[in-house]
This record gives sequence, C-alpha cells and structure tokens, in this order.
Amino acid sequence: MKHFINLCLLLLTGILCLFFTKADLSYVFSFLIALVFCCLSRILRQDLFLSILCACGFLAVLVCPDFFCFYPVYFYVIFLKKWYILTVMGGIIFFLFTVEHPFAYPVPLLVLFGILLSFWLQYQAACYDSLEKRFLHTQDDSRERDILLTEKNRSLMEKQNYEIYAATLRERNRIAREIHDNVGHLLSRSLLLLGAVKTTNTDARLNTAVDSLEDTLNSAMDSIRSSVHDLHDEAVNLEDAIQTLIKDFTFCPVHYIYDCGREVPREIKYSFISITKEALSNIMRHSNATRASVLIREHPALYQLCIEDNGSACTLETDGIGIANMEERVHSLHGNLHILTDNGFKIFITVPKEITI
Repeated sequence: MKHFINLCLLLLTGILCLFFTKADLSYVFSFLIALVFCCLSRILRQDLFLSILCACGFLAVLVCPDFFCFYPVYFYVIFLKKWYILTVMGGIIFFLFTVEHPFAYPVPLLVLFGILLSFWLQYQAACYDSLEKRFLHTQDDSRERDILLTEKNRSLMEKQNYEIYAATLRERNRIAREIHDNVGHLLSRSLLLLGAVKTTNTDARLNTAVDSLEDTLNSAMDSIRSSVHDLHDEAVNLEDAIQTLIKDFTFCPVHYIYDCGREVPREIKYSFISITKEALSNIMRHSNATRASVLIREHPALYQLCIEDNGSACTLETDGIGIANMEERVHSLHGNLHILTDNGFKIFITVPKEITI
C-alpha cells in the first residue's frame, strides 16, 4: 500500500505541470496510461514485462510529449527494482528531451524534482521494507524461542514429576520392606512365643485371654501382610518392569513404546508384565524373527498391549499353555485378545478401563 501511495504522490507532480501546460487530450491520455502503470506495477510479478512497460513509458515521449510530465512514476519503479540500465536510459532521454523540446521552463524543473522525489521515496520505502522484514524475522524468532522454552519447561516438569513418582515408589518399597523386616518379624516372634505359652499353660482361667491375644496377633499379621503386599504392588512401575524384560531379552532388537499415565490398575500391570514375559519367551523359542516391538498405550476407554515380530508365519497352537494363560488373564480383565499371523506374529490385546475382577 505504501508503494501505491508513493506512486500517487508522484502522479501529483505530473498534475502540477498543468500550471505550465495545457490540459488537452494528449495530456489526459498520458495521465491515464501513468495511472494504469501504477496499478500494474503493484499487480505484475514478472519483472521483464514491467521493465518493458517502463521503457515504453520513457520512449512514449517521442509520440506523445505529455508523457514527460509523468516520468517520476516510471523512475520510481526502476529505482525500486534497481534497474540501472533503464535508469541511464531514462536519464539520457530526460536530458535530450529537455534540451530539444520547447516545454515551458518550469516543467523540466518540476519533473526533475519529481525524479529526485521518486528516488527519496523509494529509498524510504526500501528502508521500511527492510525494517519490516527484520521485525517479522525477530517476531518469528521470538515465537520460536517461546515455543522452545515452553517445550523445555514442559519437559522439565515431566522429568520432575517422574522423579517425584519414582521417589514415591522407592519410598513405598522401603516402607514395605521395613514393615516386613521389623514389625512382621516381631509379630511372628510374638505368635511363636504365644504358642509356647499355650503349650505350657496349665491355668484354665488364662485360656480365654491367650486365645483372644492369639486371634488379635493373627489379625494384625494378616493386616500387615495385606498392607505390605498393597504397598509393593503400587510400587511396581509398569514402564520400568517392561523395560527390564526387554533389556534382558537378547534374541533380537525390540522397539518399545510406552504411552500410559502413572495410575495403571494393579491387575492390568501384572497381567501385561506376565503376558509380555510369555510373548518374549515364545519369540525366543519358536520364532526366527530379527526384530520385535512392544507397544503399551492408554486410550480414553481402554488399555492396549501389542506385541509383534517379523518372523515367518507359524502354525498357531491354540491349546498351548502360554496362549491359554494369556487368554485366561485377558478374559479375567474382561478384555479381548487377537492373534494375527500375517507378515509375522502379532498379539493384540485390549482391556477396558472399567473392569470387574
């Protein structure tokens, strides 16, 4: 838009020539051609065609002298495009036409002023375009840095959350181990001592109290055992457990993808671990695969486990113990198990999130 405004200002310098020349049909024609050129210069993207129009505008003074009044418009474009040959050509024509043509004396000065004005306007416009490009580049860099910073912050937060989660699991394991090693042993010792007391007790009046104490200690032992098991089960990290299985599997490379939240139900965790262990064992014993993959992914309504290899197709033994165990585990979770033997061997398991054990 700024270039079109500059061209309109230069058209005004040609209109000012009316004070020193007459407004005949030739002048109106020259003005309309210059106006059309202003519009085309903002529309055309082919420099060759535009340069031809500029040259025609310069040479048109040989047929219609009033084109001379609108020389600044054509000079603006060639200054902007840095067409130096056309600049020299226009300058020569301007000089020769000023000497040879009997225009009123102020007209060449006014046109010369317009040419100088066109050079200054295109210089300002070029500076503005350069600053605008730098501004847009800086703005893009700033947005890119913001995106990178946001991504790094998100990565740091995920890492921090994972470290907190891992520390929580380690603490649960420690607590479970402390309870098992200390309180559990003390209760076991108390039960043994109480059994000895019952054996050596000869006072019938103490039998009721001893039996009640034994029931209390047994209840406490069962409660602690259940709590320790729960703590240990919650401390199992499905991602790390599968990663350990894959690390110990040296038969072929395994590509591992894990995309689940941290709160995976205990039953699903242990089932997926057992199924993966059985599947990797089957690959090692029955397959000639050169690569395998394990995918565990959480969807809005289900959990997905996919284990596949690129081994040659084999005959599926539906009555095998390993496959039967997999089906039993999946069905206990109300899930579905599909086995495909096209282009390798693939186990596809889906388990709904709302399960009833």
